[in-house]
Amino acid sequence: MANLIEFTDDNFADLTKEGLVLVDFWAPWCGPCRVVGPIIEELAGDYDGKVKVGKLNVDDHMAVAQQFRVMSIPTVILFKDSEAVEIMIGSQSKSAYEQRLAKYLPVGA
Repeated sequence: MANLIEFTDDNFADLTKEGLVLVDFWAPWCGPCRVVGPIIEELAGDYDGKVKVGKLNVDDHMAVAQQFRVMSIPTVILFKDSEAVEIMIGSQSKSAYEQRLAKYLPVGA
């Protein structure tokens, strides 16, 4: 999906410094991550232009995962202007992620 961002150790700080950013910390070998992946892709489309949505492979980009003390995956973190404001550990439903996002979006967005 074109609007799904691939976060890396190198681009993470720049991409999360402004606005709302939803990051899925995952790894290819993680079963629950494969369940969450399609939901994250849907959210990227649904919130295009409102929220940056993407994934960070913790095997390839350990520095960011360590910085935010990601100990189990999937972990989805919502950032607002580079600050982690919501941390969701384990696979969750699309509506659970949407409820967290709604807390930070303007009414009607």
